[in-house]
Amino acid sequence: MLPNPWDVPSARLLEQLGFPALATTSSGFAASLGRADQHVTRDELVAHVAALTAAVRIPLSVDAESGYADTPRGVAETVRMLAETGASGVSIEDYDPATGAVLPVDVAAERIAAAAGECARHGIVLTGRAENHLYGAGDLDDTIARLIAYRDAGAGCVYAPGLTAAADIARVVTETAAPVNVLALRTGPSVSELAGIGVRRVSTGGSLAWAAYGALVSAARELRESGTSTYLDQALPRSLRDAAF
Repeated sequence: MLPNPWDVPSARLLEQLGFPALATTSSGFAASLGRADQHVTRDELVAHVAALTAAVRIPLSVDAESGYADTPRGVAETVRMLAETGASGVSIEDYDPATGAVLPVDVAAERIAAAAGECARHGIVLTGRAENHLYGAGDLDDTIARLIAYRDAGAGCVYAPGLTAAADIARVVTETAAPVNVLALRTGPSVSELAGIGVRRVSTGGSLAWAAYGALVSAARELRESGTSTYLDQALPRSLRDAAF
């Protein structure tokens, strides 16, 4: 399990709860700044990661979106900057927010290869992400072909967020012959079920951040509409606050 904190307090709490590693979330971090996903700068991400690695003692992987650069060399530079903050891993996706489209597989693989070289120099794990399932830009065969290309370009782990059918995930595991990360979703298999079909890593994306913001909205509505504070029944226990902060 690789849950995704969105700020220092959430990272410390997840560490205190016993998770062995963490990963950042681009959407959760952007939300903490009052922005939509894919509206954070590289410098802001690097500063965010530096703060998290300084705050926890467990490994931290980084959602680096598409690498915050137009060229493979720029992607490698992003990876170098993140590695120097103490990150233990980085993921690079093949969706280009500048064009609003998934990159051609050969272009994306070249960027993955550049990232892989820098990851190897720093001894960190590279995850290659195929985003086409999220954007309706190809079927499962295309997803698998992309993940194989990213594996061959040097990714040590592959990831296609959005898959929920156990049979589809099992195909990814079998046909890529690489460690596979799966995004935990309400409609998807449980962690134990994913482990049973060979998935090696499960992350949460922005869902923990959205669950926390949802709890805030629910509590605030109770306060405004009924004037009661039963939401405090679910408040963070003082013992956990004292241990984490």
